Amino acid sequence: MVLPILPAGGDPPGRTKPLSFMGGAQPPSPYASLGTEFDAAPHEPEEYGSVNIHGGGKDQLPSKRNGASRTMSDGDKNPASTPTPLADVQGDGRWLALHHRFIADSKDKEPEVVFIGDALVQLLQQFEIWRELFSPLHALNFGLGGDGTQHVLWRLQQGEMQHIRPKIVVVWVGTNNHGHTAEQVAGGIEAIVRLLQQQQPQARVVVLGLLPRGQGPNPLRERNRRVNELLQARLPQLPNACFLDADPGFVHSDGAISHHDMYDYLHLSRHGYARLCPRLHALLLRLLGERQGAGP
Repeated sequence: MVLPILPAGGDPPGRTKPLSFMGGAQPPSPYASLGTEFDAAPHEPEEYGSVNIHGGGKDQLPSKRNGASRTMSDGDKNPASTPTPLADVQGDGRWLALHHRFIADSKDKEPEVVFIGDALVQLLQQFEIWRELFSPLHALNFGLGGDGTQHVLWRLQQGEMQHIRPKIVVVWVGTNNHGHTAEQVAGGIEAIVRLLQQQQPQARVVVLGLLPRGQGPNPLRERNRRVNELLQARLPQLPNACFLDADPGFVHSDGAISHHDMYDYLHLSRHGYARLCPRLHALLLRLLGERQGAGP
């Protein structure tokens, strides 16, 4: 089953882990009628490839890149930090259509928080936790299933946030960077942070750590852990950026992840989001409070 691409939304806690600092109403979920045991949406297609599109024409993906991309985190030497559109392997143009919709729908919005990333971001707005915790913060959801860091970079470079000036941008992406090393993925996330600092200098950037994945121990879980280690070391050196390891402890003592937390051992269920989101919400409230206390 293919995960539908969803429009942007707007409208207890786990164990404590260290932070590194510097510096409306939701429509009913389309999955409600499925009645699945895990109360979650079908998983996103992970095996999308990336392509470099050349040429013009209004129905083609533009290939133009600005010069900044080549100076961020090794530029073209690192595929994870090279802005690239997601390949339209199914031929229906949904990914690009949603990118344009995010731009159009945000023209009359004044969000305080914007979430951008992959399906873990996208699916979040399908659960009550989004309506309870994040809609009151006037949050927009720019999550797209299947995205890697290079795809988020492309969306940002093509003006996805050009009409808005949020106070906080939450970045959650990287687990779909298949074939990339931990160093490359961390470099791609760092490139996103640096681009956001150029485009949205008023905003604080919150990077969420990559979650463990797979029912049992596996190389991708280890890679994600290493990405988080690299980000914890690098992000404090960047202004107005912080890293949050929001994992409440999804890996049990025997090394297993429960399907009650991740229904397919990758994407979060309602229960998984309920465990993870309170710490993120508390951090956003603190950052917004600091901004309010500091004045305009």
